[in-house]
Amino acid sequence: MIQSRNNISLFGGIDRVAIILYLLLVMVGLVCVASAGYNDAESFLSFSQNHVKQAMWAGVACVVGIFILLLDSRYYHMYAYYAFAIALIFTAGTIFTPEAIAPTTNGAKAWYEVGPVRIQPAEFAKIATALAVARIMSNYTFSINRIGDLVRVATIILLPFAIILMQNDTGSGVVLSSFILVLYREGLNKWLCIPIIMVATLFLFSFLFTPMALLCVLVLIFTISNAMMMGRAWRLHITFLASIIMLAVILYGVSATLLDSALTGYQSLIIAVAVGVVAAAIYAVSKNIKSIFLTLGFFIASVIFVPTADVIFESVLQPHQKERILSFLGIINDPAGIDYNVNQSKIAIGSGGLIGKGFMQGTQSKYFVPEKHTDFIFCTAGEEWGFVGSMVVLALLCSLILRLMKMGERQQEPFSRIYCYSVASILLFHAMVNLGMTIGLIPVMGIPLPFISYGGSSMIAFTILLFIAIRLDASPTRAMEALN
Repeated sequence: MIQSRNNISLFGGIDRVAIILYLLLVMVGLVCVASAGYNDAESFLSFSQNHVKQAMWAGVACVVGIFILLLDSRYYHMYAYYAFAIALIFTAGTIFTPEAIAPTTNGAKAWYEVGPVRIQPAEFAKIATALAVARIMSNYTFSINRIGDLVRVATIILLPFAIILMQNDTGSGVVLSSFILVLYREGLNKWLCIPIIMVATLFLFSFLFTPMALLCVLVLIFTISNAMMMGRAWRLHITFLASIIMLAVILYGVSATLLDSALTGYQSLIIAVAVGVVAAAIYAVSKNIKSIFLTLGFFIASVIFVPTADVIFESVLQPHQKERILSFLGIINDPAGIDYNVNQSKIAIGSGGLIGKGFMQGTQSKYFVPEKHTDFIFCTAGEEWGFVGSMVVLALLCSLILRLMKMGERQQEPFSRIYCYSVASILLFHAMVNLGMTIGLIPVMGIPLPFISYGGSSMIAFTILLFIAIRLDASPTRAMEALN
């Protein structure tokens, strides 16, 4: 009887819906890769064909998935930190490994290459990070409202992010920002999410607006935020902060005009902000309003960040990444150069119409869209399956993500819940960015569409990521329910 219960815990209670969605997405990916990369000069079943290689990797991924389901779920909690440490070493190793084994591709030194096999360790670092985040946040002494605990979580997320940046693989590193959704689900104060969101927004806006315009936007945002926190006294505080705006504008204009030869625009801005902040602090002390200091802290940090955006832009990003951001913002226009990929992608998707051209009948995606079987794989679905087929792909992705969230909500253990939400957040980020860049809504980052884009590393990594969540969800209790 004991052996029977152990067998139930290993094989029973598996979420069949998640497995079916996974298999459907893998099949969609195989069909898209076959259509996008088919070389009619070779046999359809030749190993040189991309879809044959992808089928092989899908088979390996399924075997790995079955192995994961056989393991005791306690191992994932027990060895989370060890997996994280190994992943960091494995990922950082590409930076110091000779070019013969870790070649530089498109400016990024992010792959190991041994013969025909290429492995991107950053894909597996996401798994280890999800496990480590779940482990530390599931500790019974952890509190999402304690600064020290938040610092430890941030350290776990930022360590692989920094290593991936050193590889010059910014797109893969940005994926780790998706963990903010996990923190929010676990109770992170929404006001702490504002500065994190503002970082990306300010980075983009710093290329479009003058320092004065940014100052007005920042003051408006934080005025509204502070007013929402103040309840009944919001009118008084909006009036006060509005006067601070006028004071900052006047000081900025005076300092920029009279001291133009000695001060830059940012220096004049800093003088105006400093005076405004001092006035706001004096007011807060006189009225004993502590919440204004939190608002002022966010505001000052945002103002300081704006002039550093140029430094980040010049020192961190690669030339092609800079061009993609500037093109996305409309600052540069290069239809035959940096804009070519996105323009051809939109043409391909648009040419599919309602029901598409049919399997292997796509011409635009096959002959004119670069990276058609990897980053821009969605173009093939859009052209050959049309609007209807594209919606089916979106429905499958959304269904899997929502299923993971449902799996997370029914967990009794914090570790399993946090990990399920981590997987859902990573898949959501990948899907949103990949689909967004194919239709020009997001700058091109070069990250794959989960389970659909060509690539052995991404296929196996996404499979491991998902199947660990399925295994954690398959608790003995659910197994007994499934048996009954």
